[in-house]
Amino acid sequence: MGLGLIASLIVGGLAGWIASSVMKAETGILANIGLGILGAIILNGALGLIGIYAERAFLPQLVVGAAGASALIWIARKLR
Repeated sequence: MGLGLIASLIVGGLAGWIASSVMKAETGILANIGLGILGAIILNGALGLIGIYAERAFLPQLVVGAAGASALIWIARKLR
C-alpha cells in the first residue's frame, strides 16, 4: 500500500521544501513538489538496486524524498 496521490504531493512538497532550505535554493512550491517527488523516485530506485527498501509511509518517504531532492539540486549546480 502506497501513500496515494494527495499524500505523495504533500510529502513531495515538504521534501522539496526541506531540500531547498538545506541547499539554500530559491525554488517555488511547484518546483519543490517536483523535486521532492522526483528525488524520492530516483533515490528509491537507486536504493532498491542495492537491496534497501524504504517503507511506503510518510516519514521514510519524506526522508528519502528530501535526500533525493538535495542530490538533484547538487547535481544541477554541478552541471551549471
